[in-house]
Amino acid sequence: MVLEKFARDYLDGYQEQLFHNKWNYTGGCVLMAGKYMYEATGDASYLKVIRHFASRYVDENGTIFGYDPEEHNVDLMCSGKILFPLYDWTGEERFRNGIETIMANLREQPRTNEGSFWHKLIYPNQVWLDGLYMAQPFYVEYERRFGAHPDFQDTLRQFDVVRNRLFDEKKQLYYHGYDESRQVFWADQETGCSPSFWLRSMGWYVMALVDCYDQIMQAGQAAQSLAQLLKEALDGLLRYQDAESCLFYQVIDQPDLPGNYLETSGSAMIAYALLKGVRLRMLDAERYAPIGRNILCALEAGKMRMDHGTLHLKDICRTAGLGPADDLRRNGTPAYYVSEPIVEDNAHGSAALIMAYSQERMLSGKGERK
Repeated sequence: MVLEKFARDYLDGYQEQLFHNKWNYTGGCVLMAGKYMYEATGDASYLKVIRHFASRYVDENGTIFGYDPEEHNVDLMCSGKILFPLYDWTGEERFRNGIETIMANLREQPRTNEGSFWHKLIYPNQVWLDGLYMAQPFYVEYERRFGAHPDFQDTLRQFDVVRNRLFDEKKQLYYHGYDESRQVFWADQETGCSPSFWLRSMGWYVMALVDCYDQIMQAGQAAQSLAQLLKEALDGLLRYQDAESCLFYQVIDQPDLPGNYLETSGSAMIAYALLKGVRLRMLDAERYAPIGRNILCALEAGKMRMDHGTLHLKDICRTAGLGPADDLRRNGTPAYYVSEPIVEDNAHGSAALIMAYSQERMLSGKGERK
């Protein structure tokens, strides 16, 4: 009941924030959380925030307020995922036009020599784990729905490149980012990788795996390589799970680092990937479902507080990144990641928790739509 109340209250309260903000990926995460809760419960009240978004951001011609294709920024593609169900629910061509606007931009996105999308134009030659979640689920859903001959090989290759370039065999973890050119200040001159292992970046990665698998499976095709990558990544993360709290540290592998803390958003993202991975039969239910549920229980018990009848979610990293070149503070070191502000009710954490809860609802069948 606590998580149900949090989901309902947070989504109700997010409408005014959507009205004032420009198009951004965090809003897209909140909207997808609303979609998942609707799918899990059949309660149409969860669609209210999505309808509000549609009226605010997409005009009758499909022009998207605040979307600038010239940025070549994969973060801006994340919110495009909500346009697919809006098109299904309404049949309005403005949403199909908005989808095409984003896809046209993705077709022109600069790539590394190995074929991976640059994270942004201001981050040349760079691939971040975050970007896989921002672009690939939109990309595969577009191909599933509208592609002439969808084979998803471009997406699968990009996941393979990330596995080859960013995975540390010894630690069994992924670095946050990679610069193919080795030119940016934070990149290792030999590997091109950033220096350390940030929890939320791996959260984005495992969410991308389950969401892409879902779309490819709906297309009637196999994506066993994504299931293998998911299991490998989660098994690596679980080596560092805090035994007492069931949660994960901001800098994953350094619990004793001064200032390190059990971070909420990344832990919730891992719970989402575990529970959805089980639901999609990517993962063994007997082993992995209890772990996902334990993380949810731990977040409810340890990271929520009540203030005058309102639930708040705490210990969320506000933001973190790598560079750009004129921001030497964002250098990807462990000390950098623990220096970023820790906040409450940030959309990264709140949306991820609601998404994880929706998957638990679907998995358990509690009120799931038929």
